[in-house]
Amino acid sequence: MLRGYEGVRYISDKQMVVFDIGSAYTKFGYAGEVSPRGIIRTEVRCSESKKIRRIIDYRDVEDLYQLLVDFLHLLFFKYVVISPKDARILLLESPLAVTSFRNTLAKVMFRHFEIGSVLFLPSHLATISTLGIDTALVLDVGYQEATLIPIFEGIPILKAWQALPLGGQIVHENLKKYFRDTSDLDLSENIVEDIKIRTCFVTTLERAAKLGTENALTPPPDVTYPGIKRIVIPGKIREKAFEVLWERDNDNLSLSTMILDAIVKCPLDTRRILAENIILVGGTTMTKGFASRLKSELLALIESDLYKTKLKIESFKFHTAPSKPNYTVWLGGAIFSTTDLPLRCLTKDMYLKTNRVPDWSNLIDNQKDETSYEI
Repeated sequence: MLRGYEGVRYISDKQMVVFDIGSAYTKFGYAGEVSPRGIIRTEVRCSESKKIRRIIDYRDVEDLYQLLVDFLHLLFFKYVVISPKDARILLLESPLAVTSFRNTLAKVMFRHFEIGSVLFLPSHLATISTLGIDTALVLDVGYQEATLIPIFEGIPILKAWQALPLGGQIVHENLKKYFRDTSDLDLSENIVEDIKIRTCFVTTLERAAKLGTENALTPPPDVTYPGIKRIVIPGKIREKAFEVLWERDNDNLSLSTMILDAIVKCPLDTRRILAENIILVGGTTMTKGFASRLKSELLALIESDLYKTKLKIESFKFHTAPSKPNYTVWLGGAIFSTTDLPLRCLTKDMYLKTNRVPDWSNLIDNQKDETSYEI
């Protein structure tokens, strides 16, 4: 999705540029806008090998640094069309993001592009600003993983965080394996993703329980994916593609148990309100039937012996964000960045002086100033 620059629009030098760099796609645009200027793949043609590489496939920190230099150069000068020198940037990131990636990204921003300031904003907090609420259970199902953090009155309940390697990538791997085994086709990532989006869906809990059994219902019709070589996608594959997200692993974990386990770890007086304020974000949650299947799974699990005695919750409610789930986080960042919060920004001068990025998980950055207490 790319938006043109037709018409005249004045962009202030003080207006923030909002980046949401995901594992598969990157959203970019300006503060205060209702949708990103564009959504591009998080990949770049490497300046050394001349091959297109995904940022997440970096080998080491040095390799990541060069990939980010090439990728951000593309972002600034081809898509955002702004001089990065002394620009103000808002970066949306998961609180569970890898520290080395964050530090390398900051190094590229400040030392290579000489950015003026960067504001790191947790993606889960940005999400709730799109709805004007302060309490929610935010489930982000993206490409590589699914992360969940409960937020109560604007404060993340970090002890209840959940994360599992369930997302679009594992669905792609299942589809690739099927095509290799049945028709000896080695399809590219882009084609597999297109097949998944156009033909696959999340089936109901009742039909899923009968898949692979003697009582299996009639599968949906086969469809043909057009191209140089026409590919027939059987109905049973269309229906089973997303079942891996709901199958419990050896630790009895799945997407639905993530929500219930997080609620169990929250204080008693917050559980019911969290269960009635669930927000789904991430591209994978846009799949047809995803939300209804998740609700059915939750209602079935809450009646099981595993959670019946732990939780006294009868219903679950989902919010509908004012945007598509794949860029709801970006929209939250665009809303948040319209406020003037200079104290939260990491400036270029401060970074060059300390050569580090403040981190909530680091004790050095969480020490209280003793002089602030009254005697």
